[in-house]
Amino acid sequence: MKKVIKFFYLILICSFFFSHSVFGEEKTKLLTTDWSFKGFFGKFDRGSLQRGYQVYTEVCASCHSMKYLSYRNLSETGGPEFSEEQAKAIASNFEVTDGPNSDGEMFTRPAKLSDKFADPYSNIEEAKLSNGGAYPPDMSVLVKARSGGADYIYSVLLGYEDPPDNMILDDGVYYNKYMYGNKIKMPKQLYEDLVTYSDGTPATPEQMAKDVVTFMAWSAEPHLEARHKIGFRAIVYLLIITVLVYFSMKKIWSRVESEI
Repeated sequence: MKKVIKFFYLILICSFFFSHSVFGEEKTKLLTTDWSFKGFFGKFDRGSLQRGYQVYTEVCASCHSMKYLSYRNLSETGGPEFSEEQAKAIASNFEVTDGPNSDGEMFTRPAKLSDKFADPYSNIEEAKLSNGGAYPPDMSVLVKARSGGADYIYSVLLGYEDPPDNMILDDGVYYNKYMYGNKIKMPKQLYEDLVTYSDGTPATPEQMAKDVVTFMAWSAEPHLEARHKIGFRAIVYLLIITVLVYFSMKKIWSRVESEI
């Protein structure tokens, strides 16, 4: 029996060292910040959402699509909450393909609130050709699609560093401390004062990264605040029901005990 136990412990020790040596070192701890939408009562910061949309438009939209968003979403409750006039003005800055017209031809027109966000490329192959063979992922639900969520995207945006001496990078490939494999084809995008915020917020790389990731988090979960409200009400309702059931059962069993 003692031999079996020793053999079992030996297997555990070997598996521990094997997992660390074969599957790599411990993952680098991700950067984080004070996300307003985290937690049970989390809410999106409207100012951050509007600034995040600006960063997306001026920095990210030339490569990354957000095909699941419509321009009307920008004015909906729970989102950036631009006014309807502002959302219409934003949409009118973009052109979309529509048709066919009476002559059977497709045409372009200014986008309307009902239109999806304009795609920077006509198709996947054009996107790959413009980005050295790499396809820029759609950003609509990217926060939910990546392990680490908002912290991971935030870290990658700020994780550009010089590569270690023993690492050789191909042309068009950059070292990123937090990217899976530490190699990324997207160059560093966020620099000091790259955009000018209308509300006077300093446009540091950290601030821009926080704002655009907040916007992406809302895009991935546009009904987050509504779910939080429903969840809170459901918990209160269940607590009340639990208390009522407890006192009802206590009253019923008191009668049974008295009869016994």
